[in-house]
Amino acid sequence: MAAWESQKDVLAEMGLTMIGASVEPKEVVQEMAEKSGVTFPMAYGVTREEADLLGSWWSEDRGGYIQPTEFLLGRGGTVLGAMYASGPVGRINADEAIHFIEGRERARLRSG
Repeated sequence: MAAWESQKDVLAEMGLTMIGASVEPKEVVQEMAEKSGVTFPMAYGVTREEADLLGSWWSEDRGGYIQPTEFLLGRGGTVLGAMYASGPVGRINADEAIHFIEGRERARLRSG
C-alpha cells in the first residue's frame, strides 16, 4: 500500500481513485494506515460473503481472511484488469498500473 500511496499525486492527476479493504476491524485498519502513512480510503471488516462477491480466495486459517484481490476499473465500472492471489505473491504494482492506464488513454484519444 505504501507504493500506491507514494504514487497518489500521479494517480490523482490522472483522475484515479484508490480504495483499500481489509478483514480487520476499524481500529486495526486505522492504526495500520497511520503507521504506514496511507491516506486513501480503507474499508474494514470485509466478510467472507463480500469476498465471495468479488471472487476472492478466502483462507480459513487464522480466523479467516481475504487473499489479495485487486481491480483496475475504467469509466462506467468496466474491469480493465484484475488480480486474484491465493497467497502473498502477485500484486498489481502502482507503476505498472499507471503505465497500463496511460497506454489505454493514448489509444482512446487516438481512436476518438
